[in-house]
This record gives sequence, structure tokens and C-alpha cells, in this order.
Amino acid sequence: MSADTRPLAVFLMGPTASGKTALACALRERFPLELVSVDSALVYRGLDIGTAKPDAVTLARHPHALLDLRDPVEPYSAADFRDDALAVMADIGKRGRVPLLVGGTGLYFRALQRGLSALPEAAPAIRARLAGEAATQGWPALHARLARLDPVAAARIGRNDAQRLQRALEVIELTGRPLSEQQTGGRGDAFPWRVLKLALLPAARGELHGRIARRFDAMLAAGFLDEVRALRARDDLHPDLPALRAVGYRQAWEHLDGATDAATFRDRAIFATRQLAKRQMTWLRSELDARVLDPEQAGLPDRAGAALELFLQGH
Repeated sequence: MSADTRPLAVFLMGPTASGKTALACALRERFPLELVSVDSALVYRGLDIGTAKPDAVTLARHPHALLDLRDPVEPYSAADFRDDALAVMADIGKRGRVPLLVGGTGLYFRALQRGLSALPEAAPAIRARLAGEAATQGWPALHARLARLDPVAAARIGRNDAQRLQRALEVIELTGRPLSEQQTGGRGDAFPWRVLKLALLPAARGELHGRIARRFDAMLAAGFLDEVRALRARDDLHPDLPALRAVGYRQAWEHLDGATDAATFRDRAIFATRQLAKRQMTWLRSELDARVLDPEQAGLPDRAGAALELFLQGH
């Protein structure tokens, strides 16, 4: 068999609050890596505190590509990410460095490596009917329907994520096939990189839940609600935009609308973040070629570094 001469890349994946950014920066200190963000919320400008975007000090020392690409009113898709990431990775490779892609958006990782199938265009009549059904039954009822038709897609879509639920059910009606099957079908192009996948998966969720709560309280102390107030002050933004459906932002918007008190807002935001982490871990377990690392075990940078060193030496 001929040797695999493709350039190297590293995927560092994990649920929210699992310590991905800190580990990526630690690895960059030791190896010839450049960091690329794989996060559907971090692409938006002005969503900083609530997305746990790396701060200015961290970015000055460890720059991340693919941050702040869009204004919150502008769309950004998995296909956009794939195009942007491939261009950035090629540039990093030309400089003799190895791209380390770090984040928690599983669809972006999968779109990058496997490509995206061509999906049907939107059907306004179907969308209107689904929206009407949601108005009477609630989006969780439509989520339950999706779970029967496409359990893989339902596992990664929130029970109240109206836009993604609507799209998933719409595609099933138009094609007769699950959305998840079509999203992973790919374009048929071979991925031009050889990849080491590192997955941060805590063996027990208790500590991750504690991290999520502590981080959210730190966000509040850092001015998260003031950040959302600034977004609300714009007349072109509303909570149904994809950017503002990011976990925490919808709950903050409702709270500032007067729909919840401070304690309820905090509880709902933390619960939504836990649900996001659960969906991310479900997806990660399907990545059977990933090397799993428990972030709660001691010596995480050394364990990840040992795997990375072997990968780089084997090239």
C-alpha cells in the first residue's frame, strides 16, 4: 500500500465547557499548530461573553481563525464554514504548520470532513403548515415526530429549535429520507487531510454540569446581560435569528423582556446549556475513529500531547 502523504490536521472536539480552548492553547505552546475555531456561535461579532469566546489576551497569544466573520443579522451555514475552513487550512499548511480545529459544532466538523449533500430548496407551503402545527401543538411535539422519523437529527436539535426542526421535517417530506442521512452523504470528494481526532468526553456528567454552572455565573459577572442589552438596542435584531438562538442568548432575551425573573433565567440558561452538552456528547460517541480523553482525569495536556506527538512523528 502506498503511504498516506496527505497533510496533517487535528480535530479537537468536545461538549461546551469541557476545556477545549485551554487544551488547544496548551498544545499550541508545544507543537507547530495554528488554531481554527469550529463553533457556529463564535462566527458572530458582538456575541462574546455569552459564547465564551476567547478573550483578547488569549487571542493575542493564540490567534484563532474563523472568529467574528459575520454580523448577527447575517446568515452563516455549514457550507460556508466548510469553504472558509478549507481555505484557512490550506494557508496554514503552506506556512509549514498544522491546523488544529477546535470547537463543539459537530455539524461543522462533519461537513468539513465528509462534505454536504445537495438538499432541496425551501418549500414555503410545507414550512407554513409546520409552523401552524407548532403554534397549536408546540415545537416539542414536532421534535417528538422528528425523533421517530430521524432520531440522529433529533438528538442534535433542541426541542424548541424552531428553524432547525422545521427544516429537518421539511427535508423528510420533500425527499422521503432522513436529513441526517443526507447531511452525512457528502459530495463524494476525498478529504485532502489526514486527521487525528481528539474527543473530550467526561466519564461522568456531574463535574461538567458544575463547570457549566460556574462558567455561566462568571459570564453574568462579566456583563453578559449588558451584552444582550446592546444587541436588543439594535432595531434589526430579534431572538429568532440563528445567531441569537445560541444557548443563553434566547433565555437572556426573554428575561430582559420581563418573561422571567433572575433566578428562573439563570436556571433555564444553565439547563439549556446542559442539554446542548448532552447533544454534543451523543454526537461525539458516533465518531468512532476519535481518541477519547476524559477532561476530568489528571494530566490532560500530557495525554493529548502524547497522542499528538505520535501522530506528527508518524507523518
